[in-house]
Amino acid sequence: MAKNYYDITLALAGVCQAARLVQQLAHQGHCDSDALHVSLNSIIDLNPDSTLAVFGGSEANLRLGLETLLGVLNTGSRQGLNAELTRYTLSMMVLERKLAAGKGAMDTLGNRIAGLHRQLEHFDLQSETLLSAMAGIYVDVISPLGPRIQVTGSPAVLQSPQVQAKVRASLLAGIRAAGAVEPGWRRTSAAHVFS
Repeated sequence: MAKNYYDITLALAGVCQAARLVQQLAHQGHCDSDALHVSLNSIIDLNPDSTLAVFGGSEANLRLGLETLLGVLNTGSRQGLNAELTRYTLSMMVLERKLAAGKGAMDTLGNRIAGLHRQLEHFDLQSETLLSAMAGIYVDVISPLGPRIQVTGSPAVLQSPQVQAKVRASLLAGIRAAGAVEPGWRRTSAAHVFS
């Protein structure tokens, strides 16, 4: 099967965008709100028409991710903040592969995301309720797959429950984007959410 490098690039940008959001949150306690919205919405959209549709149908929605991807690929430094981005990106891709390999985890994930759809009828996507629910999915379904992603940043910032929830929700979004790298992921169902 021929690879579609455009779609692969978009998916990698989605993973890198999530990594950058995690980094911004961990160090500053806040992040690019528009990019966060796009990433969180990608979790909810289970039947996109295309890879671009996963991210709201516009390449501009992945600007932060594309810039981050270019920065990671074009720098010679493997230390500091760039090393964090690389570690987060690779870790999310590894966890997505572990998720895809386990039907039980995929079924649980599908059921939990269906619950998010019900909550969206009453709460905004970036509400504390939805962020906590997404963080709970990450903790309950993704974390046990291991290895855990060690997020580094400001200890004072990382103690905030709201920041923790946004970090975990962003990691879940990155894992969703990593699932878009493999061919055949588009036709998802509740049982095969990210594969």
